[in-house]
Amino acid sequence: MKLLTVMTFAIAASIGVVSVAMSTTNPTVDEYEEYAVNRLTQYLKIDVCKKTSKLIENLLNSSCEKLVDSTNPQIRELLVKTTERQNFLLFSIYRTDLTLGAWLPGYKFETVGAFHNFYTYSAEQQ
Repeated sequence: MKLLTVMTFAIAASIGVVSVAMSTTNPTVDEYEEYAVNRLTQYLKIDVCKKTSKLIENLLNSSCEKLVDSTNPQIRELLVKTTERQNFLLFSIYRTDLTLGAWLPGYKFETVGAFHNFYTYSAEQQ
């Protein structure tokens, strides 16, 4: 009987410690914004700029990567407006519905944040 009581107490204490650790390391909205801007900027530079760099450079007389870097504040603002956070105290779920217009594809992202880290588990083109 004592062994069962000790085991129950140890499991309850472990759950309590993990819960406290998760709640204190639940990332903030600002941390998510930084993560999302970095991921979107990286995607634009690697995927979009490589495919359209000559077209953009000819039209705008500017490098695509420099253009992406210069629009960082606007990218952040767009992500702020299109993201919804559900805070579950131990972790947060961020849903971003990124739609720029009828002539560009839209994207939906779902990301979980816990332990000061983020994991995007769903990314769909609409």
